[in-house]
Amino acid sequence: MKQRGPNLLEREGTRSVLASMISIIIGMLVGSILILIMGLSNSSLGLSSAWDGIRLVFGGLFSTGRSASGALTWGFNSTSIGNMLFRATPLIMTGLSVAVAFKTGLFNIGAPGQYLMGTAASLIIALGIPSETVPAGLIWLLAFLGGALAGAIWGAIPGMLKAFLNINEVLACIMTNWIAANLVTWVFDGSNYRNLVENTKSAYIYKTAYNNVATPKLGLDAIFPNSQVNGGIIIAVVLAVLVYILMTKTTLGYELKACGSNRHAARYAGINDKRNIVLSMAIAGALSGIAASLYYLSGNTEFFWATYQSLPATGFNGIPVALLAVNHPIGVIFTGCFMSMLDIVGLQLTNLTAYNEYITDVIISVIVYLSAFSLVIKMMLTKRGKKGKTPTRTAGDAPAQTAEKGGESA
Repeated sequence: MKQRGPNLLEREGTRSVLASMISIIIGMLVGSILILIMGLSNSSLGLSSAWDGIRLVFGGLFSTGRSASGALTWGFNSTSIGNMLFRATPLIMTGLSVAVAFKTGLFNIGAPGQYLMGTAASLIIALGIPSETVPAGLIWLLAFLGGALAGAIWGAIPGMLKAFLNINEVLACIMTNWIAANLVTWVFDGSNYRNLVENTKSAYIYKTAYNNVATPKLGLDAIFPNSQVNGGIIIAVVLAVLVYILMTKTTLGYELKACGSNRHAARYAGINDKRNIVLSMAIAGALSGIAASLYYLSGNTEFFWATYQSLPATGFNGIPVALLAVNHPIGVIFTGCFMSMLDIVGLQLTNLTAYNEYITDVIISVIVYLSAFSLVIKMMLTKRGKKGKTPTRTAGDAPAQTAEKGGESA
């Protein structure tokens, strides 16, 4: 008796992608239902307003505004798409940070602290070196590398605590997050880089354009005019590809994943588990630091230095980005863009309808919640795939079975 090959739903990659897609669709449907309920429960809004909101939830990235008659217009919105790519850049990097740690069996919840340390290092270098004596391009490169190094050092601390003292990395990361928040606040509180031009911006750091330092556009401003996009998105995509190569095609990547699968078995096989745990968290920290560098070295972003009041959401948002991508470095590119798209959709809802961006926060929350249960969704898909799988019999099976029976009776 010959059986069929693996059913499509039984393939691990297929089930993972479907689980993420189901989570996304359910999240967007929940947001649409909320809009519908609010529209129908308010006589001043009505069904037409709710329909506009629902359409923006699914296609707000391509909305170009409203016509003279008040109807939504659609098309290629260079501003929205360019801003989406700009906002996706740090999300891709923090998503990679979390994904690399996940691949090695670690939960890097310290991405916000690593992001802050990368921010501080990048801004101090970019604003501290005078562009009159040093080329702005070289300053940008030094600031970029400084942010990566600062993030790597801050990420290595929980790694060392885990490797040598067996302290849970989640607890260590939470502590380093708040230490970073207060440390960065203290550093910038007494610095000369605060924007004191406007009283309302007294707690902001100068943009790096103040020192003529900015990420090159690399021609993207011609494709997406009137947007913030720059070459940072290209750097993020290249780094994602390099991380994929590192984790799947190199000996180091194999050792990192082996330690994540079973630390003790890896040690028995001759792999230095302690070194690889520290190295894994250092790589994750460097990616978070790069996320901050690419965002704040753009030349058009300001940093709010009183960070002790809250941790940057970009670091935490890397967790759902990694979960939706099933910790696949290439998948992180697409999930990072999707999460960024929801931010743009929220702005479109606020600007073009009576609804606000908090609806997209609900959508993100539902998606995050469901992505945490992706294993359950994958099990359901596996059961569904097995129902349709039945053994098949070839033409040569029957005689063979008859002969076997004859031999047994003899």
